[in-house]
Amino acid sequence: MRIQVWMVLLVMMLPGVPAAAEDRLPQVGFQQEDGRVIVVVDGQPIAAYVYADAEIPRPYFADVKTPGGHQVTRNHPPIAGKDRTDHDTMHPGIWMAFGDLDGCDFWRNKARVVHKSFFEEPQGGAGSGSFAEEKHYLRGDGSLVCKEVFRCSFHVHHGGYLLTWDSVFRGDEEFYFGDQEEMGLGLRVATPISEIDGGRLRDSEGRRGAKDIWSNAAAWCDYGGTLDGRPIGMTLMCHPDNFRESWMHARNYGFVAANPFGREAMKKGPPSKLVVKPPEELRLRYAVWIHGGRAGEEPDCAAAYAEYLKLESASRKHLKENEA
Repeated sequence: MRIQVWMVLLVMMLPGVPAAAEDRLPQVGFQQEDGRVIVVVDGQPIAAYVYADAEIPRPYFADVKTPGGHQVTRNHPPIAGKDRTDHDTMHPGIWMAFGDLDGCDFWRNKARVVHKSFFEEPQGGAGSGSFAEEKHYLRGDGSLVCKEVFRCSFHVHHGGYLLTWDSVFRGDEEFYFGDQEEMGLGLRVATPISEIDGGRLRDSEGRRGAKDIWSNAAAWCDYGGTLDGRPIGMTLMCHPDNFRESWMHARNYGFVAANPFGREAMKKGPPSKLVVKPPEELRLRYAVWIHGGRAGEEPDCAAAYAEYLKLESASRKHLKENEA
């Protein structure tokens, strides 16, 4: 109950959210199924977190929807004749993966990420909900590369939903993150809002289009377009306390990833190799703002990003106070 009350307070602290009673905030909840958790808001499914899939050996979010009910991720699996079917098992919706993690390729599904447990069970509440999971990254022979502690939360946020992503990687032995384009947090938007089909890409530095955004660092990158006359999209947000800025691996067919590892691959310098030696650990924090507005409106990504940082700051302050 203490966690639920705190999440309510966090939501009420955000600009644009009235200081209302708890029962006036949309109810975020979770429905657990075999190998997946369905995220619901006021009883309506808005996303599926899939952690056990025979075809894709790493967790991901699929079927992500805006507050208006429009699906903003590509259909999974993609529908022939309706979607481009490239990267069908690599681009399921929203995911974190690495093309070179200690020599193993988790991006192209050549190694496995195994769900071990929800050490904090999915718990919903007014305006917000969260869970915490332990994952193990395994080589082809089944041996352990590293462990990930993944904390995830959904917030009703700035006219949309905010998915926060907090991952901590640690190992029993030394491991490393290599240098490739295919590293980090990625998303694949619905086919009708891909840049090829009339959608648009823009970032925090004022760049527009995949060609100008690709390989450049930004605090956020928005991929969106118009569906049924309404603007929808997803904004990929990078936390400023990550070990390095993230370069945007943006493509006009509907894909973007935030990559802090591929320095040479993203044409920003010599090859990078980030080694993690026990008891060291690596923390990565991102967010995805899922938005859908009124016709003719452009989403205020800068304001949503500022609110994300305020939310993170308030959460960190609360945790420190509890530890004191």
